[in-house]
Amino acid sequence: MPATATVPGTSRARSWWGWGYADAHPDDAECAAMGALLPGTLGRPLPVPRVADLRVGRSRVTPPGALAHLVTADPEARAAHAMGKAYRDVIRALRGRPGRIPDLVARPTDDHEVADLLDWAGEHGVAVIPFGGGSSVVGGVEYRGDAHHAVLSLDLTSMNRVLEIDSASRSALIQAGALGPLLEEQLRPHGLTLRHFPQSFEFSTLGGWLATRAGGHYATVHTRIDDFVQSLRVVTPAGTGTSWRLPASGAGPSPDRMFLGSEGTLGVITEAWMRLQERPRYKASASVSFTDFHRALDAVRAIAQSDLAPANCRLLDPGEALLSGASHDGSSVLVLGFESAATRVDGRLAAALDLARAHGGRGEAPAADRDTPADAAVTAWRSAFLRMPYLRDGLARMGAVVETFETAATWERIPALIDTVRTEVGAAALKATGHQATITCRLTHVYPDGAAPYFTVAVAGRPGDEVEIWDDIKAAASDALRRHHASITHHHAVGRDHRPGYDLQRPEPFALALRAAKDALDPRHILNPGALLD
Repeated sequence: MPATATVPGTSRARSWWGWGYADAHPDDAECAAMGALLPGTLGRPLPVPRVADLRVGRSRVTPPGALAHLVTADPEARAAHAMGKAYRDVIRALRGRPGRIPDLVARPTDDHEVADLLDWAGEHGVAVIPFGGGSSVVGGVEYRGDAHHAVLSLDLTSMNRVLEIDSASRSALIQAGALGPLLEEQLRPHGLTLRHFPQSFEFSTLGGWLATRAGGHYATVHTRIDDFVQSLRVVTPAGTGTSWRLPASGAGPSPDRMFLGSEGTLGVITEAWMRLQERPRYKASASVSFTDFHRALDAVRAIAQSDLAPANCRLLDPGEALLSGASHDGSSVLVLGFESAATRVDGRLAAALDLARAHGGRGEAPAADRDTPADAAVTAWRSAFLRMPYLRDGLARMGAVVETFETAATWERIPALIDTVRTEVGAAALKATGHQATITCRLTHVYPDGAAPYFTVAVAGRPGDEVEIWDDIKAAASDALRRHHASITHHHAVGRDHRPGYDLQRPEPFALALRAAKDALDPRHILNPGALLD
């Protein structure tokens, strides 16, 4: 495997050290231009890292002959599976400190091969890190520590097929290693779609979405991958199990819920029956600007508590709106979108705009809801949304510290929570770096009882100390969330980076049950050690 492996279904090479496609990263001139906007950054960008500079050592373990065809000890493959894509990961790669690199990378093609690999790893004390697209931003796909003498990265992307489609029930059996575009490509001829589009869509898998309870396309109602799960098949060191396909069930605790969000610590999700939808025919979108951010929050709450159910309802604060190009006059911007496979949606958009205008918003509906040019602010936001991770990596090359974190809280806490995070994270960044930070906020998902704010922090770092500064900022953010009883994460998962906050958030009786499940399903504790549990 080359250092920049091609993404299945494309001919484009993926970056081993940063986000997305290798050819989409900002060049040196663009990095320098971005750095000039953030006082205190480096005069020139750090060089793009090379696998050859890592001095990847020999594998500490050799698989048996029966499994040899499934694994590789190639240094480039191992480096590409050493970390996820958080800022912390990117800066460690740029500084040549990637942490522990797996000894082997395995690419099974079916359940039996997954089970054989787990059996071998258990017998030899090898840690197994399930790996989908590798887009984790919380330390979810790396090994930290020394309790295991060797590490195997279990890459499932060879298990990427839609195996069966049940048109009557509008569902499909899909292998967990299917990356988003390849999954949708196989559903398209049937006129169906999963319609789950996280920001990482191109570079993440169905199994990764399930294992992390990923948030996706919809800003209201069906916001999480959980909503689309009909049945799971999971391979564990204790055996393999498949839950029944049912539209709903009241038969005790849900077996699927045990593995949704388990982050590869209890078992390896290999297949899932997923609920599908017809592809949308009608779409309409518009933007609304506000001079008062808190009134904009009231408008979003009113829309979330109506029965309009917009597919997109993302509120950008003035800084976020400026960075995305959605606004240049200091306004906050609400991006609204509706879609349907069956009925026109212009009436629902008009009703949402009426609610927004009742709270001081300014915006007009398009003339029609099909084949209409998109609102300029909506178009700018969509483009920036997809480009932002690449720009983060460009700023990292300039020595900037760029952190993103998201949360969820009930509406009565949201205004104070956002203000507190801005103040306290800004103070922590100033103390750690001596520079003023840029802090922006947007709402990514909204509910009748609350919302999910998403924050971005950018500040010039100190050369060589970026990870320590990142840790200080992360600690300040986590403390603010805890005091406001806001979740440590809404959709980025726990991994290792959010463990302290997760330990505080979960009730102790539940933690006791989770540890017992771990002991029963993974008695040798080889599966993703350190994620969710010690």
